[in-house]
Amino acid sequence: MSVLVPVARLPRWLENFSTRHGDTVLGVADGSLTGVAADSSTFAAALPFSVPFAGPPSLEAFSQASAAPEDWAVLLVRKGGFAVARLQGTTTVTSKVGQRHVQGRTKAGGQSQQRFARRRDNQARAAYEAAADHAARLIGDAAGVVIGGDHVAVTEVLADARLRVLADRVVGDFLTVADPRRSVLEEAVLDACSVRMTVSNA
Repeated sequence: MSVLVPVARLPRWLENFSTRHGDTVLGVADGSLTGVAADSSTFAAALPFSVPFAGPPSLEAFSQASAAPEDWAVLLVRKGGFAVARLQGTTTVTSKVGQRHVQGRTKAGGQSQQRFARRRDNQARAAYEAAADHAARLIGDAAGVVIGGDHVAVTEVLADARLRVLADRVVGDFLTVADPRRSVLEEAVLDACSVRMTVSNA
């Protein structure tokens, strides 16, 4: 089982884990902070932004290493919607959220279905181009980027010649999100900065 835990909640999370499973011994393995409880339950905590942890086995050291980078970005794309943001630490410097209409599927057959399919493809392409335009303007030279939304849609946007450099700068987990809105973007930023805890209960 994996869950995302904001850095500020790590002390309470560890306290609750120890309450449920007994005294917990911390360690470091494979770039993660690990814990083994008295009942043999375990956890592995992975830092955000694909950063390996190599510090001492303490929650304080791990929390300090969890700080967000000084320059990074978020790119969320789904058919009909996108959100991009440039950040310094946890502060959003600039952002853009946009929606484009993409027609739903039709049950009609024959030529009508083909026309609807072509229209959907054209609408989706326009949405991806709009997302790429704003991404190139706002986050094209970001040191790292967290991506999310729909895999196909994000791949289409990153294929833009202006954004190909970002493909080598993707960090963190892929964020599965709903159609990007301002609230979805804000939640995605929080998730990107959170620690992924993988728990194995005895």
